[in-house]
Amino acid sequence: MSIGFPIDFTKMSGTGNDFILIDHRAPFLPKEEMPAFARAVCERRVSAGADGLIFIEKSETADFRWQFLNGDGSWAEMCGNGARCAARYAHDKGIAPARMRFETVAGLIEAEVTGHSVKLKMTAPTGLRLHEKLLVNGEEQVVHSLNTGVPHAVLFMEDIRQAPVMEWGRSIRFHEHFQPAGTNVNFVQQQNGNGLIVRTYERGVEGETLACGTGAVSSAIIAGLLGQVRPPVAVTTSGGEQLIIHYSLAGQEIAEVYLEGPAHFIYEGRLHSEAIRTKS
Repeated sequence: MSIGFPIDFTKMSGTGNDFILIDHRAPFLPKEEMPAFARAVCERRVSAGADGLIFIEKSETADFRWQFLNGDGSWAEMCGNGARCAARYAHDKGIAPARMRFETVAGLIEAEVTGHSVKLKMTAPTGLRLHEKLLVNGEEQVVHSLNTGVPHAVLFMEDIRQAPVMEWGRSIRFHEHFQPAGTNVNFVQQQNGNGLIVRTYERGVEGETLACGTGAVSSAIIAGLLGQVRPPVAVTTSGGEQLIIHYSLAGQEIAEVYLEGPAHFIYEGRLHSEAIRTKS
């Protein structure tokens, strides 16, 4: 990589999902080099470490555009927690007003920043499928699915503490039913009448994360369609923080979907060339 180091960056967290954000309005990294760069700087213990990397870029149609990559270097169409962090970052840095729009692969996202909280208007969900029976590790499981910017599978559990997130998550993520793109996998338990607890196996991270915004949205909508909750729905993440999901339903027609929750600045720093580890 022919990059001019050091590179200024910001570390942020959205309910436990952590991200590296870089101002790329004056581009310095070709798009084809971004996946390798993301893999290197997102690797924990030997570099900055994060679940994902966000480049903030200029846009001709919105306040800004982002390039979002998972920690394994794969491109992602959308990330709810990352989008909240990007919105607060852009507002704090004077890139965008408190009410903004920005470009993602999933479409144009609207956001409003109020203090530490960001409320996103999500793109319209697609690909709803309910009550599908799939063979998972030799056992038949009832799986629901919905694309809320990225694909999600949802399974309801009686005791989420016992959910086999890694084992079943990996099996469903790579299940032939969801190929070729694969899917994120959410394990959901109803609580306190109108609340949910959600644990997510994230595609691209290839493990359980402390939160997944689009996963919380898909879980809340599917729970609403099944008559378990009514919006707004409070979703408690693995990290113990809470996201609020707003939406309206008319039969199976889903509209006005919003994701609301905190986005926190953690620290700012400078990446040196030694952050890009060369593997032998």
